[in-house]
Amino acid sequence: MKDPVKNLLKSHQQLTHSDMLKVESHVQREVGEWFINTLMIEDVSAPFKYKRKKRYKDLKGQRVNLTYYPATEDVAGFKIEVMNVVRIKIA
Repeated sequence: MKDPVKNLLKSHQQLTHSDMLKVESHVQREVGEWFINTLMIEDVSAPFKYKRKKRYKDLKGQRVNLTYYPATEDVAGFKIEVMNVVRIKIA
């Protein structure tokens, strides 16, 4: 069986994969027809963001495996680092 994470990492060099990350907070907000999910991970200062069509169960306290890439966003005139999640799975 092929590993989808290895295939993603091989074809997209900017991606990073991390296992067993502990979610400290999970916020979901509705924007149009999407739910924007923001995770804060233990010992990481940058937020991890992804969007879904439907509301997702609360991940606070869960351990997750994430595949993501770094990006920056303008918030109130400041550039902040964020991690855009490509793949998330409960560990």
